[in-house]
Amino acid sequence: MLATSARGAAWAASLLALALVPTNSMVLPRALSPTVSPAVCRPPLSAPLMMGGKKKGGKPKGKASQGQQEKKSVKDNRFAEQTKGFIFTIVGLSKVLADGSRQLLKDINLSFFPGVKIGLVGLNGAGKSTLLRIMAGVDREFDGTAEPRPGTSIGYLPQEPELEGETVGESLERGVAAGRAMLAKFEQLSARMCEPLDDDEMEAVMAEFAAVQEKIDAANYWELDRIVERAAQALRCPPADAACAVLSGGEKRRVALARLLLEGHDLLLLDEPTNHLDAQSVAWLQTYLQDFKGTVVAITHDRYFLEETCGWILELERGEGKPFEGNYSEWLKKKAALLAQQKRQDANLAKTLANELEWMQATPKARQAKSKARISRYEELLNTPPREALAHSATIYVPPGPRLGSKVIECVGLKKGFGGRTLIDGLSFTLPPGGIVGVVGPNGAGKTTLVKMLKGEESPDEGTLELGESVRLISIEQTREGLTDTNSVFEEVTGGLDEIELGTASVQSRAYVSWFGFKSGDQQKRVANLSGGERNRVQLAKLLRAGGNVLLMDEPTNDLDVDTMRSLEEALLEFAGCVVVVSHDRYFLDRLATHILAAEGDGKWVWFEGNFAEYEEDRKRRYDGKDPFEIGASKFATLA
Repeated sequence: MLATSARGAAWAASLLALALVPTNSMVLPRALSPTVSPAVCRPPLSAPLMMGGKKKGGKPKGKASQGQQEKKSVKDNRFAEQTKGFIFTIVGLSKVLADGSRQLLKDINLSFFPGVKIGLVGLNGAGKSTLLRIMAGVDREFDGTAEPRPGTSIGYLPQEPELEGETVGESLERGVAAGRAMLAKFEQLSARMCEPLDDDEMEAVMAEFAAVQEKIDAANYWELDRIVERAAQALRCPPADAACAVLSGGEKRRVALARLLLEGHDLLLLDEPTNHLDAQSVAWLQTYLQDFKGTVVAITHDRYFLEETCGWILELERGEGKPFEGNYSEWLKKKAALLAQQKRQDANLAKTLANELEWMQATPKARQAKSKARISRYEELLNTPPREALAHSATIYVPPGPRLGSKVIECVGLKKGFGGRTLIDGLSFTLPPGGIVGVVGPNGAGKTTLVKMLKGEESPDEGTLELGESVRLISIEQTREGLTDTNSVFEEVTGGLDEIELGTASVQSRAYVSWFGFKSGDQQKRVANLSGGERNRVQLAKLLRAGGNVLLMDEPTNDLDVDTMRSLEEALLEFAGCVVVVSHDRYFLDRLATHILAAEGDGKWVWFEGNFAEYEEDRKRRYDGKDPFEIGASKFATLA
């Protein structure tokens, strides 16, 4: 483990490397290469050790006898010896839900070397967030052991962080409190050296002064103001004087994440860190964590993040923790091979894994050709009989609505302002039948306002935004409002009917609900007891059966597990209609989008034919490698 000063130095150097680049550059340079051994994640040497865990409902035992104390001491010493070199060790970890209905985690045994970057994946409700809470010390009701190495500093980002009653600036300042204290100590010692001191006192003060200055130089605390400003800018935090109490959930997450990075921990536990970040902020975070010398365990649905940042994938399946060495595409290969060895008759999963692996291994040009081919396939998709489509559906199926006419969405000279700011200035575009549009841009650039105008909830200040007469719009919000907590999943999705209509075809209700990952007994879960990702799946299942021909989706991938996202992508690719999707998920947009509608700041929007990767190349060319999102980034405050 790094000493405190060394850890601070590594942290500050990493952030300062970012602070020293020109302010119009978004990406953190990879100036720091990890000095630890290659990331390793493996079971501890002796799995049967069971110590330190707390059983739910257990009562404290009486005072142990001397023999029991000696036996425990031997076990403690043995555990310490066997786990030496690991930053965190999990032994025999099991967890049962509070109501006793299900065993969530089952005898998990893992240890992590310093520097490991782990992507934690699994179905919604598999226990991923619970595992992070246990590792963070928040959840103490479990059997087994989950212990960090003594002296390890742990930073935890929950899905819904709580911020104290303070301003954004005050919250971020708490992240650099140690650095501020060191600078105050430096000033104090400087003043003391100006006082009349005898030789011994002066020698002692000068020695302490030199030690403090060495630590400040190593951590470069002289640049603390710039480091804080740069972290806040990169993660699109609201203005420093904004009160945390009135921030949206997404804004609170961005402030909490920035503060967490500023604190400089040895181990970061991140629960969906990319949620509510725009694509450029996600790219910055990804690069920052690649250069971060500490350990990271992250729950994420962002597959580019898993591909580029993680050296291990830890999958939670049926309560068991299964580590795979390698990034996301390597995990896909190993997962497919494992399924083949087990001879599992899961043709749907095998198909979606094969499709995704094929796409991951394709060249950028081949990927782009696939997205463009969708427009020409529109008639073919439209003419596929519903029953035939259902028969070939991997999991999720989106029924088509009425045939679209030649006019879907037409925008001419659109202008819209809010609160004295121009959000959209002179936007024009035409969405063709079969098009899938990814709407991207920094938080506060007007994406939500555009969505409201498409739904008819806001009117343009100038210009026109019109839907064709044949358009039947279905809006899928990210708030997941409108769900009845007392209903079961089955009741909420199907209304209790044994059979439901999907377009012009009918399907067994329980089969339909199962397509969204709710098998057998899971369909009887109460909505109130669902995780965020499970609630998202319920909402998708409810709304997608309505049979619209234009889907308006606001961050549909938030909190979804990777399996459901795969299925959703396959379904949207086969959907005989149009999709307008607000998303920060670069992988999702690269695989689906035929067009990108991008906000680039100061009211400027760009309509681009191609997927997100092509748009990024074009954007960098137009701005000569500079990032337009950084120019005036402080303007993007709380306005969505």
